[in-house]
Amino acid sequence: MEILCLDLEGVLIPEIWQAVAERTQIEELLKTTRDIPDYDELMQSRMRLSAEHDLSMSLIEEVIGTMDPLPGAEDFLTWARSRFQIAIISDTFYQFAMPLVAKLGGPLLLCHRLEVKNDRIVGYRLRQPDPKRMSVRSFKSLNYRVLAAGDSYNDVSMLQEADEGFFYQAPANVKADFPQFPAADDYAALQRLLEAARKRLQATI
Repeated sequence: MEILCLDLEGVLIPEIWQAVAERTQIEELLKTTRDIPDYDELMQSRMRLSAEHDLSMSLIEEVIGTMDPLPGAEDFLTWARSRFQIAIISDTFYQFAMPLVAKLGGPLLLCHRLEVKNDRIVGYRLRQPDPKRMSVRSFKSLNYRVLAAGDSYNDVSMLQEADEGFFYQAPANVKADFPQFPAADDYAALQRLLEAARKRLQATI
C-alpha cells in the first residue's frame, strides 16, 4: 500500500502568513521557508513581528476565513485519493489550517500547535523534532511505501526519507540546491510523476 505525504501551504493552499502580510502590509511577514530554511528562525521572526504590530489571533483567523484551496487542489486530491492513502504533513498550526483542510475534504493533518493567550500568539509547540522526516519514517515502519511532495527547504527531509520524493512549484533556489528531486510546476505534471513512481514501487513487490 502506498501513502502520499503532501506539504500543505504552497502545495494545496496559499501561504497563510503571506495572506496576513498582504492584509496588514507587514512586508517582512511575506518570508517563508523558501527564504529562511531554518524553521525556528522563521517562526521567531514571525512572533517578533506579531508582537511589534500587536497582531491578534482574531485578525489572523479572519484572514484565513477569506482563503480557499489553490485552484485545482481539490481535483488533484480527488485523483490522489483514488490511488493512495493521503497524509498532510505541514509546519503550519492546527489553529490556522483546520478551516482550510476542511475545504479539502478533511485529510489527515500532522502539524504543530500555537500557544494563544488573550487573543495573542505567545508561543508554539512543535509536534516532535524533525517532524516531516519522522512522520515518513513512521509510515514506512508500518510497511507503507511512501511518496512525498513539497515546495520548500523544510520539505527536504520528508522527500529524502520517502521512497520517492518530488518538488511541487518549488522556487528556483530550492530546486537548484536539491537537483536530485524531480519537479512539477502544475498538478497535471505532479500526477504524472506520482503515477510513474507508484508503478515503479509496485513493480518491486
